[in-house]
Amino acid sequence: MGTLSPQLLIAAAQQNLRRGKKKGLSPAGCLHLAGEILAVASGLKPAFLYDYNAVGVEQVQNYLRQIQDMGLTRHPLHLLSIADNILILNLEKTVLHLESLLLMNKVLLIDVSASRKCPQPCEPEHVDSLKGHISDLLAHVKAAERVASQPVSTSQIFSADWNLCTMFGVLLGYPAFYVFNAEKGFENCLSLTPLRVFTVQASCPQISKDLRVRIYSFSVPENLYPAMKEELDLWCGHMKDLFSSQSDFVNVFVSTEVVSLAAVAL
Repeated sequence: MGTLSPQLLIAAAQQNLRRGKKKGLSPAGCLHLAGEILAVASGLKPAFLYDYNAVGVEQVQNYLRQIQDMGLTRHPLHLLSIADNILILNLEKTVLHLESLLLMNKVLLIDVSASRKCPQPCEPEHVDSLKGHISDLLAHVKAAERVASQPVSTSQIFSADWNLCTMFGVLLGYPAFYVFNAEKGFENCLSLTPLRVFTVQASCPQISKDLRVRIYSFSVPENLYPAMKEELDLWCGHMKDLFSSQSDFVNVFVSTEVVSLAAVAL
């Protein structure tokens, strides 16, 4: 596939993804969005959370159809609505990812409830509960995959039992997930806590020779990193294997740094 016109991709996003008379996405934001979507279509991650602005499913659906017609990707995509949030899914990749999580002996689920003095691994019963939620999500995604007949299909799902921070981490393909006691508020214990941040970036010359896309960015508490290092190293190795099996992205770079922030929003 040849290089696409950045100007056409920018126009597609600015025309479709705007609310009323409000200004649309910046040109840089438009190109990065296209790169995020291509990463999903290419199978580098199962899903992408659309959080650029507050538009509806129909607007995002029209945008995806337009960029598919342009030739950005021919791979079918799915819009999953969860509690007024929109995720763009590669259904095939999502099914495989959720199935692999259910088979894992060790799931990295981290309790960051505000009542704790520092982050701690969750007890086995909490991990079992998460796997139950993943099973429900997997059943929904499989059903959506069976009936999907359009280039961009849609569905919605929500459970009051879900911690959305955790479920988004699951869907986005992170190797470790945060959870907190939502019944006591949305605060957490990560303020000024050293966090090891993992970032995966790659160039996308198909969209623009200068475009560098941040495909993954997640963190784990530094105090828990030694106990999780083996699983995180395996995940990083898996990412490099995925990149070597496709041609849309080049020059992948996986980096880590330790940061401490005054406040961490989940």
